[in-house]
Amino acid sequence: MTDHSVKHSTFTLERTYAASPGAVFAAWSDRDTKARWFAAGDGRYSLDFRVGGTEAVHSLGGADLIARSEYHDIVPDERIVYTTALFTGRFLSTVSLTTVQFAREGDGTRLVLTEQGTFLDDQERPEWREQGTGDWLDALGRQVVQ
Repeated sequence: MTDHSVKHSTFTLERTYAASPGAVFAAWSDRDTKARWFAAGDGRYSLDFRVGGTEAVHSLGGADLIARSEYHDIVPDERIVYTTALFTGRFLSTVSLTTVQFAREGDGTRLVLTEQGTFLDDQERPEWREQGTGDWLDALGRQVVQ
């Protein structure tokens, strides 16, 4: 008998921002801007925003977590698709596929983020990921209205 487990989860989050799709997209694609809302306090944060490029965040929320992402599809001001592997210490916790869509809504932007995740060995829970992602999107909203 093994203590290994797998859970699958999909969630979609939507936000509307009082900024243009270009401005919201730029907050994802510019390393320094994204670091402020996504990786504050991570002196080792890296972002190579291009198809095939990678992103790495260390010690998420003070925990011993490392997230490594790879960008697979980028349509400026419209869509970003990336995969992420999240490690707890040296153990793989989750692997996910995320799609972020940007659409003009009035004078602002409607952002739709859909994430499909595989959660391994109960090291992270789907509801934690959804809450954390929602928190990031809220921080993004504060960033783009500055």
